Amino acid sequence: MTGIGIVTALAAEARTLRDVRRWRDGRDRLDGRTTVIVSGIGPVAADRAARALVEAGADALLSWGVAGGLDPQLRPGAIVLPAAIVGPAGERYPTHAAWRERERRRLAARTPVCEGAILSQATAIADPPTKHAAHRASGAVAIDMESAAIAAVAASRGLPFLVVRAIVDTAADALPDAVVAASRDGRPDAPRLLAGLLRSPGELGALLGLARRFRAARHALTAASAAGLATPP
Repeated sequence: MTGIGIVTALAAEARTLRDVRRWRDGRDRLDGRTTVIVSGIGPVAADRAARALVEAGADALLSWGVAGGLDPQLRPGAIVLPAAIVGPAGERYPTHAAWRERERRRLAARTPVCEGAILSQATAIADPPTKHAAHRASGAVAIDMESAAIAAVAASRGLPFLVVRAIVDTAADALPDAVVAASRDGRPDAPRLLAGLLRSPGELGALLGLARRFRAARHALTAASAAGLATPP
């Protein structure tokens, strides 16, 4: 394989990509030059997927999916096309400027695009005060759990790297404890989510609200995919 290797944490994120279809080795093929791996949640899983794509011949890496908002101005469904990723120790990974500009031009006709940095770390930030502190400390507008790991693989191989993320929870939203617990260990865990709701049934309303925001984010990613993915220069 030569072309773009895309890492998504969730199958629901991969399904927003235009014309994605199952390939014979279990990976998803978007077109003749783009392959998608659904890695699972978190940096360990993302690192493994990014390395697999590079070993298969990818000459550029793209992190695609949803993110949590840190900037109070970002609403569910907002698209973030960051100029840089801030890692858990404060390290910064720039995204490929010319590739990002190509993608921004494609997206700008359909939706506003934010190019602020994304903070990427191994744990989610669940409450508004901690989100505010992270925004102030890092300058990042959003947070995810995979992009820094993918960026590190790209940097180690000298490959172009890009990120496209849509906001789910805003800076003012608290994530239900059941969701945080169910998302540990790399894969969403439905039984753990149900157990958490049984322990804390009052979180059901917050969970339904989060589901609505997730739909808005998926709709935004679908629209972004419909605009077409720019190829690296």
